[in-house]
Amino acid sequence: MAAVALVDSSVWIGLLREGRDPVRELVGRARTLDLATCGMVRLEVLRGVARPAVYRAVEGFLDVMIHVPTDNRLWEEATREARTLGARGITLPAQDLIIAACARRIEAAVLTFDAHFLDIPGLSVMSSLDELH
Repeated sequence: MAAVALVDSSVWIGLLREGRDPVRELVGRARTLDLATCGMVRLEVLRGVARPAVYRAVEGFLDVMIHVPTDNRLWEEATREARTLGARGITLPAQDLIIAACARRIEAAVLTFDAHFLDIPGLSVMSSLDELH
């Protein structure tokens, strides 16, 4: 297991939809590894948070997580992955390819409830909060 997990937006959104506090859930479970995020996850999560108090809590936690910056090299990597997968008949959302490239950049696993990430060869994927221990 990786020492860092990039938390995909599907985890944040899934927990929020269930009425659970994602900050409490993540902090309470991630005792042995660091948590990371990226601009794409931040955008996908925060755009849908309606309640100001929840927005501030989630934004504050995102602010203290490891942040993976994006640059042209990262976008080029995601584009190459999209083309490689496309040649095999696999089309994934661009957002997922960017998130995967961010995770690879810092050698992190992706914590996700989204099965798309399983189609990306060599990407370490965690599909349950229980894997954070």
